[in-house]
Amino acid sequence: LKPGLVSIIIAIGFTSWVTMARVVRAQTLKQKNLEYILASRALGQSFWKIAFKHLLPNMAGLIIIQTMFSIPSAIFFEAFLSFLGIGIPSPDASLGALINGGYKTFRLYPHLMWFPSGVLCVLMISFNLLADGLRDAFDPKMKD
Repeated sequence: LKPGLVSIIIAIGFTSWVTMARVVRAQTLKQKNLEYILASRALGQSFWKIAFKHLLPNMAGLIIIQTMFSIPSAIFFEAFLSFLGIGIPSPDASLGALINGGYKTFRLYPHLMWFPSGVLCVLMISFNLLADGLRDAFDPKMKD
């Protein structure tokens, strides 16, 4: 694949789906033996009705939280690939490309590397804090 947005999306998809699949599978295995699922199965509801009516709504908070925690990783991964030169091509804006440009002229213009690096740090911290807040809001054990 050529460097570009499509190759970055494919790379992030190939590397990050395992974590989400592991979390969803563990939660599904945990919930499939709960009483309301067993009662629905005993009443003869179909697999798809149980999945969409009972399992998915109960796992929605967990899926949202896991997605929010994976966004900073995807942002950093894209910036890393662009910094190496195999990410988004040069005419398009990318934090990694901006940091790479600042890296090349660091001795003369250090601010060209500091500002994109600061934006990247603030962006990653913001998404992590947002995900932490969503985890606190969606976690039923934290309601006490």
